[in-house]
Amino acid sequence: MAVFRSGLLVLTTPLATLAPRLPPILTSAARLVNHTLYVHLQPGMNLGGPAQPQASPVQATFEVLDFITHLYTGANVHRHLDVRILLTNIQTKSTFLPVLPSVQNLAHPPEVVLTDFQTLDGSQYNPVKQQLERYATSCYSCCPQLSSVLLYPDYGTGELPVEPLNAPLPSTIRPASPVARSPKQPVRGYHRGAVGGTFDRLHNAHKVLLSIACVLAQEQLVVGVADKDLLKSKLLPELLQPYTVRVEHLSEFLVDVKPSLTFDIVPLLDPYGPAGTDPTLDFLVGKEELALYQIQLLKDQSHSETEEDKVSSSSFRQRILGSLLKPPNQRPELPSGLYVLGLTGISGSGKSSVAQRLKSLGAYIIDSDLLGHRAYAPGGPAYQPVVEAFGTDILHKDGTINRKVLGSRVFGNKKQLKILTDVMWPVIAKLAREEMDSAVVKGKTLCVIDAAMLLEAGWQNMVHEVWTIVIPETEAVRRIVERDGLSEAAAHSRLQSQMSGQQLVEQSHVVLSTLWEPRVTQRQVEKAWNLLQKRLPKAQQTKN
Repeated sequence: MAVFRSGLLVLTTPLATLAPRLPPILTSAARLVNHTLYVHLQPGMNLGGPAQPQASPVQATFEVLDFITHLYTGANVHRHLDVRILLTNIQTKSTFLPVLPSVQNLAHPPEVVLTDFQTLDGSQYNPVKQQLERYATSCYSCCPQLSSVLLYPDYGTGELPVEPLNAPLPSTIRPASPVARSPKQPVRGYHRGAVGGTFDRLHNAHKVLLSIACVLAQEQLVVGVADKDLLKSKLLPELLQPYTVRVEHLSEFLVDVKPSLTFDIVPLLDPYGPAGTDPTLDFLVGKEELALYQIQLLKDQSHSETEEDKVSSSSFRQRILGSLLKPPNQRPELPSGLYVLGLTGISGSGKSSVAQRLKSLGAYIIDSDLLGHRAYAPGGPAYQPVVEAFGTDILHKDGTINRKVLGSRVFGNKKQLKILTDVMWPVIAKLAREEMDSAVVKGKTLCVIDAAMLLEAGWQNMVHEVWTIVIPETEAVRRIVERDGLSEAAAHSRLQSQMSGQQLVEQSHVVLSTLWEPRVTQRQVEKAWNLLQKRLPKAQQTKN
């Protein structure tokens, strides 16, 4: 069967009958489409007649809003698909829509058009497919060589559900009113409204929220996108997409699903956003003084023990942990046959514990702290240069360097710290390269440089991949206080002298987190390790 990049699914069956059939319809569509699936709702349309079918308005009722939610919920099973329900012909009771262009441009022109329209004999009846192609091209800009597929023959005997086809959809959206609403009750339209969120890695729960807001809005929709201080409390904020990327994906989706609206996408810097200053808003998701519509969260049927039971960006960010975020570096200057990882993270991140887990899986560990101790030792390569730079009063009576005294000299003094790192970092880098040669002699094919200052020192230039451990700063402070006996102020000061987790992640290939139970960390490390084995050349794959 041919595989297409994007497609347009035209749904012609009445909603009450269509809802139970969504799983097989979406599964059939997923076999044909591997990127974007646009869904055009036109219940009651007949493709079998002699006249060219025309798009007609669909009354926005609570049944329609429920159907939108159920369709996106079903689409969550097929996560490779970017599903977008087109709302152009869905109109509310109060209609202020301008006259739309006859043909709408979509971000990803469909290459195949699908329909649930059922022919009398269950066949791929060519005149019906031709009508479908003409209808699709009359509504949307499609590829010149558009193919059409009738989905019903793919269902096979016994695939349709046995429950009554006229059963009402479960209520998922309702106005904030004690009065019960009926599925056929029309939905009121509003001139201007607002909705807000983080909208990280735009997913189907976001699409429900945005789609309902688009149905309610008739002229303008203000969309607040959380940024800066509002992101600090998010889980794994280091893995949030940049604001510009989130806005780009959001804008493309909104313009696709309802081009008749004017969208004003603004940064959300406080919990109130535009609702606190704009008196012209008619409705707001979550604000009781205006029209309030309660939208139930989508349940995530495959969430893990550390993930939320709803479809959320937080869970998606957790699933990124251990995955490769960008292509590895090519390092032909490194010893042949040796693959090198650089392991880093802020103080208290659990970096050393992850290094031990990697060691148990077969990695050769190069501990930069131990190399530093060796370099400081009398006779070591850094001993004399450090004594000459800072004086003999940094020495113990036995002639060894008193690292506490030396630390007090450089702490908070950027000039003195640079003098020290200019001496130490090149020395440790040289020792690390010697360790790599030693690893090759011992028959090792993969080694890990465990270094808190890996990126500050520029040592990413001698590794194939940078692996970073992230945790919230509050948790790091708690661990430092508990581990080292420092005050909270001293712990904060230590972290401020290091690169932030966000800065580390920006230069990383793989991200892990020790925020949860040890068994969760172990699963992350094993996932990252197994994925690493798959991308290593066969000659470099290590034996566990």
